[in-house]
Amino acid sequence: MNKLTKQLLTPILLIGLSIGNAWAENVKIEMLTSHGSIKLELDREKAPKTVDNFVQYARDGFYDGTVFHRVIKNFMIQGGGFTADMKKKETREPIQNEAKNGLKNKRGTIAMARTSAPHSATAQFFINHRDNNSLDYPSRDGWGYAVFGKVTSGMEVVDAIAGEMTGTKNGMRNVPKTSVLIEKVTVLE
Repeated sequence: MNKLTKQLLTPILLIGLSIGNAWAENVKIEMLTSHGSIKLELDREKAPKTVDNFVQYARDGFYDGTVFHRVIKNFMIQGGGFTADMKKKETREPIQNEAKNGLKNKRGTIAMARTSAPHSATAQFFINHRDNNSLDYPSRDGWGYAVFGKVTSGMEVVDAIAGEMTGTKNGMRNVPKTSVLIEKVTVLE
């Protein structure tokens, strides 16, 4: 490679590396709830499809005004799919399950909720209230639940939500008797 070619390619390569590194950087999220703020760091390197999916829902305002509709103390708190009156929100198509990424369902991690079908996750997520090794890849169904980030501050808020009294509402169990609102989810730049 001659000197002129090297001089021309070096800035292009540096820009490419810079864009690549920015793409792989973790994403910071603030989830403002009726119980306080939960800050999250999402791992785009290990769960790129899942992080991009969550970020798109957040940027679209999809999570704003939803609730934590399934709360089981010493297990997890689940939200992101129902309004306060327990109406299910319409979602985009499901994403590929990225549970094989090496991230574990430990206390304070965020993972995608899904049905019994491994690749059925859309918008709903849960925050682990304890270590839930049985949800890791490979679980009973051979897949597990894709962890894509962790709580960096506000675990006391997660604990408060997990401590809510629950009951049955609209045929669903473990619903907080007092709505736990997700007021706003913001992608922090």
